[in-house]
Amino acid sequence: MLNKDKDAKTVRIFALLCAVVGAIAACEPATGVSQRQITDKTLVVWVAPADLEQRGGSALTLDDMESHFDGIIFGELAEGKWMAGSDFYNRSQRDQHAYPAETADKDTFVQIAIVYKDKSVTIYRNGERYSSYKIDQQQTFGPGSVVMFGKRHVTTSDTSCFRGRIDDARIYDRALAAEQIAGLRPEEPSDVPPLAWWTFSDGQTGDRMGNFPETYLTGGARMGDSHLILEGDLPIMVAAPKGFLARALEQSAPRTAIDALVAAQRELRAKLLSDPHRPIYHFVSPEGRCMPFDGNGAIYWNGRYHLCYIFQDHRGHCWGHASSRDLLHWRWHSPALFPAPGDVDRGIFSGNCFVNKDGDATILYHGVGAGNCIATCGGPELENWTKLATNPIIPIPKKGSPEEKLYSSWDPHGWLEGDTYYAIFGGSRPTLFKADTLDGWEYVGPFLTRNMPGVDDFEDISCPDFFRLGDKHMLLCISHARGCRYYLGHWKDEQFHPEMHARMNWPGGTCFAPESLLDNEGRRIMWAWVLDRRGSNEYGWSGTMTLPRVLSLNGDGTLRIEPIEELKQLRMHGRRLESIRVTDGLDVTVGDVSGDCLELDLTIKPGDAKRFGIKVRCSPGGEEHTVIECDPSAKCLTIDVSKSSADDIKYYTFCMKGGDNPQVTKQVAPFELKQDEPLRLRIFLDRSILELFANARQCITQRIYPTRSDSLGLVLFSEGGSVEVESLRAWQMAATNHW
Repeated sequence: MLNKDKDAKTVRIFALLCAVVGAIAACEPATGVSQRQITDKTLVVWVAPADLEQRGGSALTLDDMESHFDGIIFGELAEGKWMAGSDFYNRSQRDQHAYPAETADKDTFVQIAIVYKDKSVTIYRNGERYSSYKIDQQQTFGPGSVVMFGKRHVTTSDTSCFRGRIDDARIYDRALAAEQIAGLRPEEPSDVPPLAWWTFSDGQTGDRMGNFPETYLTGGARMGDSHLILEGDLPIMVAAPKGFLARALEQSAPRTAIDALVAAQRELRAKLLSDPHRPIYHFVSPEGRCMPFDGNGAIYWNGRYHLCYIFQDHRGHCWGHASSRDLLHWRWHSPALFPAPGDVDRGIFSGNCFVNKDGDATILYHGVGAGNCIATCGGPELENWTKLATNPIIPIPKKGSPEEKLYSSWDPHGWLEGDTYYAIFGGSRPTLFKADTLDGWEYVGPFLTRNMPGVDDFEDISCPDFFRLGDKHMLLCISHARGCRYYLGHWKDEQFHPEMHARMNWPGGTCFAPESLLDNEGRRIMWAWVLDRRGSNEYGWSGTMTLPRVLSLNGDGTLRIEPIEELKQLRMHGRRLESIRVTDGLDVTVGDVSGDCLELDLTIKPGDAKRFGIKVRCSPGGEEHTVIECDPSAKCLTIDVSKSSADDIKYYTFCMKGGDNPQVTKQVAPFELKQDEPLRLRIFLDRSILELFANARQCITQRIYPTRSDSLGLVLFSEGGSVEVESLRAWQMAATNHW
């Protein structure tokens, strides 16, 4: 049952903390604060976790108030394990399978230390090395930094907080040696003086070194028995330099609560409108950094397209909800699903929506910390969802159990077939479940009869989406390492028999979690989350979907992929050029067309050229440009981002994978032109988004971040021969997003 008073209290606590730290971020360093820049450093804490299943809280964090942090984090990526937390995992090791799990009980203090030296990070537990790894570069922390206990870092909307007791905490502005760490004792001074030191003796919360003297405790944070105790709702302690908190509280006191909301809304709107990389006609997060931003729960219902997506607020991971009549202009609804007090789920992860036997919309989703769950709704706007009282329908298997060897209660996808409900449970071993009723599921067996060539052993099946397409069935999914991909085959005898596998993302690409629906015209329409490649949340948002794409089968049984027809409604100021001859090595600037929000439609006869294509978002001198290239002999299409931006934007081989992840500068997709077949490219530019459709058989998605306001040009090129551009049509695209 929802505890409204408790939930409201949590909201108030979180809102007050956000107001305080937000105002701190706007403050200049107070007079007398050390101006020292900290790069090499050591974080040390003596801590007793309240339980070993908690996830993602901090025992000690240093935060620069500009979206960067380093911290001693417990269980964020791997349950029961310590890690060096950081913004966007820039200084974290994702692969933690070799990390020892914590075994201390709630009455046992352990010393955890993290040393940052040059380009290495080393974690120690009770003076012994726990893990060590290399990083690209360190983060420098200046005089505007604050220290946090409980919450992972200031700008995260995740409500995960560390719970337990802290006996002693220190920050050194240098890298301590292993023997120095082993020689430290709680509440005893060290030979090397720390930059900051908390012993919490006699109920004192101030930094003994005087650099972070002002403290603020909220939620369930309190002092007791000479310890900092973190328990209850959002237990957080913030320590800041002298004068910061007083000025922050003064600045965060508006005349009325409504005045504050209106002012904040106007400020955020102006912030979003000022971002040159925020798309204007793609579906984007209305506000806030969404990580992840998986599309979920898509359904055509009562004359409207409904699309849900994952976002984060004080409750954790939730499902946002928007609907549209034309797939272009969206109305935002209240969140569809969120973790409420008393619910078994602690967050809402991926899932889908289908119609059940009673005619109600039914969401099958992964409930964080619980397992796969169900919620239903029959309303015309799909605005009030009811979770099953018997959730989870299948709990997360216990470690070492027979069930764990069979399946994971992970990213599900459900449907009704005849009188039987079926559900795919994703993971490293995708499995099939079935049921006669929504609360009575049973294990059937492996979902796939076999895997396919070209699929790596480390690839999982997550965000699954399974549906009939023509005379075949399609499994649309991701692997976390490689991104969006799909199988085509046949569904029979309660198993999927794949016949082919292909990708929608390649090294350097940004096409991730897919979601689809079947509309009233019989179209199979899909979206995918386009990963960001900017490493900061200073812009006030993150989260973009691809354009809606229509999937169908070609006559030869291969996939056909096209942008929706509705996009033509956004075309403005059309231009058409014909019969443009492009010779070897002599680029042709398209002088009549330029922009960062365009649709381009090109038909090119390859001629005898070895490689040819178009450069987009070109600066006048060529300092910035993005290359779209076709190589008929190599049978590939390439997007080259090596000169897309003067900023240091990094692209990687794998989307999300621990360990070695080499950088790349090109995304190369397979594509073969038939004999005498012209190349037809449909290119959609929307500020930081580039989507390329080739002959309705291939589609590539890319993020680009030009820095120059004049990087707007188009240039045609050919190498090793000549080509003829039979036609080039171009349109400016109208905005559909309010901001």
